[in-house]
Amino acid sequence: MIAKFGKKDPAIAMLTAKECVFRINRDVRFSKNKAPYKNNMGASIVQGGKKSIYAGYYFHLQPGGKSFIGGGSYMPEQNIKKIRQEIDYNWEDFKKIITSPKFKKVYGGLVKEDAQTLSREPKGYEKDNPAIEYLKFKRWIAMTPLTDAELTDKNLVTKIVGAFETLQPLCYFLNTAME
Repeated sequence: MIAKFGKKDPAIAMLTAKECVFRINRDVRFSKNKAPYKNNMGASIVQGGKKSIYAGYYFHLQPGGKSFIGGGSYMPEQNIKKIRQEIDYNWEDFKKIITSPKFKKVYGGLVKEDAQTLSREPKGYEKDNPAIEYLKFKRWIAMTPLTDAELTDKNLVTKIVGAFETLQPLCYFLNTAME
């Protein structure tokens, strides 16, 4: 995935899998609890690696139809004001990205979770701001599910790279705010 998509996004081209994959197990040799640390595998493909502050791409592999492709800015705590300001200043550009036919076809839109949005407008923004719905977000991510059958399909990498390409303008937009 990294090698193939790295040709389209040079910011991630030099990453290794080790810099992207999250730990999937724990040392249970001396523990009474032998349950796995988690039953999924995740990879955050972001410039600077998985602990980077930048927006990027994510692949989640979990049995039982819980796998997905996604990305964006998941935990932008120190940059949340910068991202909101970028959305406010460049609303038309942001709107064009998230309402493009390709983005809507692959992702449907940004993930809107009540727990991850403010109930009121953020400090410094008016209720009638055209971007207020997205200014209330605490994270800006998009996800598309993968079936278990797709995980074993020979075209999986092609599908993931295509989804990442669709997400690339959003990641670039969010990263502009952080630079």
